[in-house]
Amino acid sequence: MFKKIVQPVYAVYAVIVFLIGLFINFPFFLLISIGNNIAARRTLYVVIRYWAKSWLWLVGMPMKVLSAKPPAGRYVVVANHISYLDAVVVFAGLPGYFRALGKKEFSKVPLMGFLYRQVVIMVDRSSDHSRAKSMRLMWRVLKKESDILIFAEGTFNETGNPLKSFYDGAFRLAIDTQTPVLPVIFPDTLDRWHYSAWWKIWPGRNRVVYLDPVPVQNMTLADLPELKQKVYSMMEQGLIKYRNA
Repeated sequence: MFKKIVQPVYAVYAVIVFLIGLFINFPFFLLISIGNNIAARRTLYVVIRYWAKSWLWLVGMPMKVLSAKPPAGRYVVVANHISYLDAVVVFAGLPGYFRALGKKEFSKVPLMGFLYRQVVIMVDRSSDHSRAKSMRLMWRVLKKESDILIFAEGTFNETGNPLKSFYDGAFRLAIDTQTPVLPVIFPDTLDRWHYSAWWKIWPGRNRVVYLDPVPVQNMTLADLPELKQKVYSMMEQGLIKYRNA
Protein backbone atom coordinates (compact mmCIF):
# COMPACT_ATOMS: atom_id res chain seq x y z
CA MET A 1 0.00 0.00 0.00
CA PHE A 2 2.84 2.39 0.92
CA LYS A 3 4.50 1.91 -2.47
CA LYS A 4 1.20 2.35 -4.30
CA ILE A 5 0.68 5.73 -2.66
CA VAL A 6 4.24 7.02 -2.80
CA GLN A 7 5.29 5.77 -6.25
CA PRO A 8 3.45 8.43 -8.33
CA VAL A 9 4.91 11.17 -6.13
CA TYR A 10 8.40 9.73 -6.45
CA ALA A 11 7.94 9.39 -10.24
CA VAL A 12 7.03 13.08 -10.52
CA TYR A 13 10.07 13.98 -8.41
CA ALA A 14 12.37 11.86 -10.61
CA VAL A 15 10.99 13.41 -13.82
CA ILE A 16 11.28 16.96 -12.45
CA VAL A 17 14.91 16.40 -11.40
CA PHE A 18 15.62 14.97 -14.86
CA LEU A 19 14.03 17.95 -16.63
CA ILE A 20 15.89 20.45 -14.44
CA GLY A 21 19.15 18.73 -15.40
CA LEU A 22 18.15 18.79 -19.06
CA PHE A 23 17.37 22.52 -19.05
CA ILE A 24 20.57 23.36 -17.15
CA ASN A 25 22.74 21.34 -19.52
CA PHE A 26 20.97 22.12 -22.79
CA PRO A 27 22.86 25.38 -23.53
CA PHE A 28 26.13 23.45 -23.13
CA PHE A 29 24.81 20.74 -25.47
CA LEU A 30 24.05 23.40 -28.08
CA LEU A 31 27.46 25.03 -27.80
CA ILE A 32 29.38 21.74 -27.84
CA SER A 33 27.38 20.45 -30.81
CA ILE A 34 28.54 23.32 -33.01
CA GLY A 35 31.79 21.41 -33.49
CA ASN A 36 29.98 18.42 -35.04
CA ASN A 37 33.10 16.26 -34.88
CA ILE A 38 34.63 13.48 -32.80
CA ALA A 39 36.03 15.87 -30.18
CA ALA A 40 32.63 17.50 -29.76
CA ARG A 41 30.88 14.15 -29.40
CA ARG A 42 33.43 12.99 -26.83
CA THR A 43 32.81 16.17 -24.83
CA LEU A 44 29.05 15.64 -25.06
CA TYR A 45 29.55 12.11 -23.79
CA VAL A 46 31.45 13.37 -20.72
CA VAL A 47 28.73 15.90 -19.88
CA ILE A 48 25.95 13.33 -20.35
CA ARG A 49 27.85 10.76 -18.28
CA TYR A 50 28.14 13.09 -15.28
CA TRP A 51 24.54 14.22 -15.70
CA ALA A 52 23.37 10.58 -15.78
CA LYS A 53 25.40 9.67 -12.68
CA SER A 54 24.15 12.75 -10.83
CA TRP A 55 20.50 12.08 -11.68
CA LEU A 56 20.72 8.43 -10.62
CA TRP A 57 22.30 9.46 -7.32
CA LEU A 58 19.71 12.19 -6.67
CA VAL A 59 16.78 9.82 -7.28
CA GLY A 60 18.22 7.04 -5.12
CA MET A 61 19.52 4.50 -7.61
CA PRO A 62 23.26 5.12 -8.14
CA MET A 63 25.15 2.70 -10.38
CA LYS A 64 27.28 0.00 -8.84
CA VAL A 65 29.80 -1.91 -10.98
CA LEU A 66 30.08 -5.57 -9.92
CA SER A 67 32.93 -6.68 -12.16
CA ALA A 68 36.40 -5.68 -13.26
CA LYS A 69 36.75 -3.18 -16.07
CA PRO A 70 37.29 -4.98 -19.40
CA PRO A 71 40.72 -4.84 -21.04
CA ALA A 72 41.45 -1.71 -23.04
CA GLY A 73 40.40 -1.91 -26.68
CA ARG A 74 37.52 -1.36 -29.06
CA TYR A 75 34.30 -3.36 -28.58
CA VAL A 76 30.87 -4.02 -29.98
CA VAL A 77 28.95 -3.70 -26.72
CA VAL A 78 25.76 -5.77 -26.42
CA ALA A 79 23.41 -4.97 -23.51
CA ASN A 80 19.99 -6.17 -22.40
CA HIS A 81 17.03 -3.83 -22.97
CA ILE A 82 13.96 -3.94 -20.74
CA SER A 83 13.42 -0.45 -19.30
CA TYR A 84 13.17 3.25 -20.08
CA LEU A 85 16.07 3.58 -17.66
CA ASP A 86 18.44 1.79 -20.03
CA ALA A 87 19.03 5.02 -21.98
CA VAL A 88 20.45 6.58 -18.80
CA VAL A 89 22.32 3.68 -17.20
CA VAL A 90 24.38 3.01 -20.32
CA PHE A 91 26.04 6.40 -19.89
CA ALA A 92 26.57 5.94 -16.17
CA GLY A 93 27.53 2.27 -16.34
CA LEU A 94 29.52 1.52 -19.48
CA PRO A 95 33.30 1.66 -19.09
CA GLY A 96 34.16 4.19 -21.80
CA TYR A 97 33.11 6.41 -24.67
CA PHE A 98 30.68 4.81 -27.10
CA ARG A 99 28.06 5.58 -29.71
CA ALA A 100 24.79 3.68 -29.71
CA LEU A 101 22.52 2.41 -32.45
CA GLY A 102 19.00 3.74 -31.89
CA LYS A 103 15.59 4.06 -33.49
CA LYS A 104 15.17 7.08 -35.75
CA GLU A 105 11.70 7.96 -34.42
CA PHE A 106 13.10 9.05 -31.03
CA SER A 107 14.89 11.93 -32.75
CA LYS A 108 11.52 13.73 -32.95
CA VAL A 109 11.15 14.10 -29.16
CA PRO A 110 11.40 17.81 -28.17
CA LEU A 111 14.80 18.81 -26.72
CA MET A 112 15.86 15.23 -26.06
CA GLY A 113 15.58 14.58 -29.80
CA PHE A 114 18.28 17.16 -30.47
CA LEU A 115 20.65 15.48 -28.02
CA TYR A 116 19.71 12.07 -29.40
CA ARG A 117 20.71 13.11 -32.92
CA GLN A 118 24.14 14.23 -31.71
CA VAL A 119 25.19 11.01 -30.00
CA VAL A 120 23.17 8.18 -31.56
CA ILE A 121 23.58 6.41 -34.89
CA MET A 122 19.98 6.34 -36.07
CA VAL A 123 18.31 3.55 -38.00
CA ASP A 124 14.87 3.04 -39.50
CA ARG A 125 14.43 -0.72 -39.19
CA SER A 126 11.68 -0.70 -41.83
CA SER A 127 14.12 0.58 -44.47
CA ASP A 128 16.77 -1.66 -46.04
CA HIS A 129 18.63 1.47 -47.16
CA SER A 130 18.67 2.89 -43.61
CA ARG A 131 19.89 -0.37 -42.11
CA ALA A 132 22.70 -0.63 -44.67
CA LYS A 133 23.68 3.01 -44.12
CA SER A 134 23.76 2.59 -40.33
CA MET A 135 25.93 -0.51 -40.69
CA ARG A 136 28.46 1.41 -42.82
CA LEU A 137 28.51 4.27 -40.31
CA MET A 138 29.03 1.91 -37.36
CA TRP A 139 31.91 0.29 -39.23
CA ARG A 140 33.59 3.70 -39.61
CA VAL A 141 32.92 4.64 -35.97
CA LEU A 142 34.49 1.40 -34.72
CA LYS A 143 37.59 1.96 -36.82
CA LYS A 144 38.07 5.67 -36.11
CA GLU A 145 36.10 6.81 -33.07
CA SER A 146 34.68 4.58 -30.36
CA ASP A 147 32.91 1.46 -29.19
CA ILE A 148 29.45 0.75 -30.58
CA LEU A 149 26.55 -0.09 -28.26
CA ILE A 150 23.69 -2.20 -29.63
CA PHE A 151 20.63 -3.50 -27.82
CA ALA A 152 20.56 -6.78 -29.73
CA GLU A 153 16.96 -7.49 -28.68
CA GLY A 154 15.94 -4.45 -30.72
CA THR A 155 13.23 -3.27 -28.32
CA PHE A 156 11.93 -3.85 -24.79
CA ASN A 157 11.92 -7.46 -23.69
CA GLU A 158 8.31 -8.05 -22.67
CA THR A 159 8.46 -11.85 -22.94
CA GLY A 160 8.82 -12.69 -19.27
CA ASN A 161 12.12 -14.44 -20.07
CA PRO A 162 15.55 -13.01 -19.14
CA LEU A 163 16.09 -12.04 -22.81
CA LYS A 164 14.14 -11.99 -26.04
CA SER A 165 15.69 -13.23 -29.28
CA PHE A 166 18.64 -11.29 -30.71
CA TYR A 167 18.92 -9.62 -34.09
CA ASP A 168 22.00 -10.45 -36.18
CA GLY A 169 23.29 -6.89 -36.64
CA ALA A 170 25.65 -6.61 -33.66
CA PHE A 171 27.31 -9.92 -34.46
CA ARG A 172 27.56 -9.24 -38.16
CA LEU A 173 29.26 -5.95 -37.34
CA ALA A 174 31.67 -7.64 -34.91
CA ILE A 175 32.67 -10.27 -37.45
CA ASP A 176 32.92 -7.85 -40.37
CA THR A 177 35.21 -5.54 -38.41
CA GLN A 178 36.93 -8.30 -36.38
CA THR A 179 35.98 -6.45 -33.18
CA PRO A 180 35.36 -8.45 -29.98
CA VAL A 181 31.89 -8.44 -28.41
CA LEU A 182 31.54 -7.11 -24.86
CA PRO A 183 28.33 -8.45 -23.25
CA VAL A 184 26.98 -6.16 -20.52
CA ILE A 185 23.99 -6.77 -18.27
CA PHE A 186 21.86 -4.41 -16.21
CA PRO A 187 19.98 -6.82 -13.92
CA ASP A 188 17.97 -4.24 -11.96
CA THR A 189 16.56 -1.76 -14.48
CA LEU A 190 13.23 -3.61 -14.76
CA ASP A 191 12.72 -3.13 -11.00
CA ARG A 192 13.86 0.48 -11.09
CA TRP A 193 11.62 1.57 -14.01
CA HIS A 194 9.11 -0.93 -15.39
CA TYR A 195 8.30 -0.62 -19.09
CA SER A 196 4.53 -0.87 -18.53
CA ALA A 197 4.08 2.77 -17.39
CA TRP A 198 6.14 5.96 -17.15
CA TRP A 199 5.32 6.32 -13.44
CA LYS A 200 6.41 2.78 -12.43
CA ILE A 201 9.77 3.97 -11.21
CA TRP A 202 11.24 3.14 -7.80
CA PRO A 203 14.62 3.68 -6.06
CA GLY A 204 16.96 0.88 -5.10
CA ARG A 205 20.00 -1.11 -6.19
CA ASN A 206 21.17 -0.50 -9.74
CA ARG A 207 23.98 -2.81 -10.84
CA VAL A 208 26.02 -3.22 -14.02
CA VAL A 209 28.07 -6.32 -14.83
CA TYR A 210 30.70 -6.57 -17.58
CA LEU A 211 30.88 -10.16 -18.77
CA ASP A 212 33.99 -11.60 -20.39
CA PRO A 213 34.70 -10.19 -23.87
CA VAL A 214 34.05 -12.65 -26.68
CA PRO A 215 36.82 -12.67 -29.33
CA VAL A 216 35.84 -12.96 -32.99
CA GLN A 217 39.30 -13.25 -34.52
CA ASN A 218 39.24 -15.32 -37.73
CA MET A 219 35.46 -15.78 -37.53
CA THR A 220 33.42 -15.49 -40.72
CA LEU A 221 29.72 -14.86 -41.24
CA ALA A 222 29.24 -18.62 -41.21
CA ASP A 223 30.10 -18.43 -37.49
CA LEU A 224 27.48 -15.75 -36.78
CA PRO A 225 24.78 -18.09 -35.34
CA GLU A 226 27.31 -19.66 -32.99
CA LEU A 227 28.60 -16.27 -31.84
CA LYS A 228 25.09 -14.94 -31.31
CA GLN A 229 24.09 -18.00 -29.28
CA LYS A 230 27.24 -17.83 -27.15
CA VAL A 231 26.63 -14.18 -26.22
CA TYR A 232 22.92 -14.84 -25.64
CA SER A 233 23.70 -17.73 -23.28
CA MET A 234 26.28 -15.71 -21.34
CA MET A 235 23.86 -12.82 -20.84
CA GLU A 236 20.90 -15.06 -20.03
CA GLN A 237 22.87 -16.93 -17.36
CA GLY A 238 24.21 -13.66 -15.96
CA LEU A 239 20.76 -12.12 -15.67
CA ILE A 240 19.38 -15.22 -13.94
CA LYS A 241 22.33 -15.26 -11.51
CA TYR A 242 22.23 -11.59 -10.55
CA ARG A 243 18.46 -11.14 -10.51
CA ASN A 244 18.26 -14.01 -8.02
CA ALA A 245 21.15 -12.69 -5.91
